[in-house]
Amino acid sequence: MSEVSYYSEEGFKKLKDELEFLEQVERPRVSNEIAEARDKGDLSENAEYHAAKEEQSLLELKIAQLKNVVANARILDESQIDTSKILIHSKVKIKNTANGMEFNYQLVADSETDIRNGKLSVNSPIGKGLLGHKAGEIAEVQTPNGIMKFEIVEISR
Repeated sequence: MSEVSYYSEEGFKKLKDELEFLEQVERPRVSNEIAEARDKGDLSENAEYHAAKEEQSLLELKIAQLKNVVANARILDESQIDTSKILIHSKVKIKNTANGMEFNYQLVADSETDIRNGKLSVNSPIGKGLLGHKAGEIAEVQTPNGIMKFEIVEISR
């Protein structure tokens, strides 16, 4: 059973572009490699052929998984979302209560995650722990290193 994931228009477009690239560019390339390797003779001892066939099966698996993600993806209309609490696509400023460090994140779907650019998965321990909290609240987040407490400083879109 697949879960519905919510994406920004930009994130959904990236998913569809990647799927199109795999189907339109990579699939024909791998098929050509298989055909070239097949033309070289005995398939039982042809390492190029076996490598190309394995690449093809991995590519087809990736395409199937991506099709499933796209089929269950929903574009989020951010104008209809409550901005008083943390939800997917919220931009949050949080403060670690233990050391006073502040962090800025945007909560996004798994495939849009990019920590270097401040995009944190809603399914990560911190993402899950922040969901539903309001500005001024303290969120207790269960992480692999134990419970961390974050003050919600600001929420925006």
